Amino acid sequence: MRRLVILLLLLGSMGRGSAMAQGLSPWAENPWYWSQDGTPVLLLGGSDDDNLFQWPEAELIAQLDRIADAGGNVVRNTMSDRPDKGFEVYPFLKLDNGKYDLAQWNPEYWERFDRFLEETARREIFVQIEIWDRFDYTDSGQPKWQSHPYNPANNINYSYEESGFAPRYPDHPGANRQAFFFTTPEQRDNKVVLPYQRRFVERMLESSLKYDHVLYCIDNETSAEEAWGRYWANLIKEQASAAGKSVNVTEMWDDWNLQGGQHRKTFDHPELYDFVDVSQNNHNSGRVHWDRFRWVREYLSDRPRPINTTKTYGASGNKFGHTDQDGVERFWRHLLAGAASMRFHRPDSGLGINDQAVASIRAARKLESIIALWDLEPDDTVVRPVVEGRIQPDAISDNSAYAARAEGQGVAVFLPANPAGENAVVAVDLTDLEGRLQGRWIDVDSGEFGPELDCVGGEWRVFEAPRAGNWAIVVTRAK
Repeated sequence: MRRLVILLLLLGSMGRGSAMAQGLSPWAENPWYWSQDGTPVLLLGGSDDDNLFQWPEAELIAQLDRIADAGGNVVRNTMSDRPDKGFEVYPFLKLDNGKYDLAQWNPEYWERFDRFLEETARREIFVQIEIWDRFDYTDSGQPKWQSHPYNPANNINYSYEESGFAPRYPDHPGANRQAFFFTTPEQRDNKVVLPYQRRFVERMLESSLKYDHVLYCIDNETSAEEAWGRYWANLIKEQASAAGKSVNVTEMWDDWNLQGGQHRKTFDHPELYDFVDVSQNNHNSGRVHWDRFRWVREYLSDRPRPINTTKTYGASGNKFGHTDQDGVERFWRHLLAGAASMRFHRPDSGLGINDQAVASIRAARKLESIIALWDLEPDDTVVRPVVEGRIQPDAISDNSAYAARAEGQGVAVFLPANPAGENAVVAVDLTDLEGRLQGRWIDVDSGEFGPELDCVGGEWRVFEAPRAGNWAIVVTRAK
């Protein structure tokens, strides 16, 4: 019956004001990237919160307009309901006695979600939903579990004994001790709690399946058992299929090392997980960050899929010890290494959609206007260091330059800001580009074009950035 309801809702929604007629899908010609209506699309974005759907309407509209004006076209949206800012609401109805009824909805929660989906679709901003956020159900840090409707003390639907829940969960959720994440049939087969969890996901899909600009991720940086994510991924696909839709699903693991075993649970199952999210790589820096992402591309090369990074960490003063410069560098390394979707994480762990983030997105769009990212392949061999005016014989192995090449077409290079405050200098291999070439500097810190230059191919050439700071240079055949 519920599948029929979803289908009827979908049919009734046809012809609405969404600008998107077809859903996202891996691009047939280069499945490392997304396509829309058969046309490849690079997803770039940032936002000042992870669950924008909870924002008051005026603030939400202003945020989405800022993202779109910057050239951004993707946001993250956790279905989180913990009261971090004070205006968040829970999805369940609160009764006069102060307790929640998990069998009744809070209309405000779903009205906010529907508005968010409509407004993002109108602006052609894609949405990566994360259904479960482990930080909503913990007492680590702030005691979120103590006030959550799923806690038996706060609802009329079950007791601690019936649910198998504990009164407190003081451990960091990375310890994976919260019984909430063990309810599926292949785990503890919790027949009391699972129906309410499933009802929530089905209600979410009643809204989201009306639209074609949504990607689905099961969890935020999870350490859960593999069976947990597989259950929800299968449910989403079953519900979508019943509604005549095709959707893309992934899981996001907690391990900062992309070569770790957790990530293989997604990497090794393309039949279930249509793309991968490697956001936790953004806790790494420099060559480690670059090399681990490239390792994933190599590991997935037999079955290429889009690689998303929805949380680009890096902002000065946060608890991780990252800096604003880290955020910019991570975004640009992933850009040239072949990520399909990149978003700056919310403050204070990321740049959000501040002026630096806006500049990077605009600069990336300028690069894209010269050479398509899906035509490029990351290539460390095309850049070499320059010492006292001399090109060195070995490829760059430090954090001074990162490159990607489209053979016979051009080269793109990102030059992170020199820590000494000097202009960056790099040698670039132009031996496969014969004849007259044109180059263009892009100021990553301002988002504007820098100087143009003409040169001749067929040899290595030394380039010096116009001034200190973060720069990109693109060299292509002259038109």
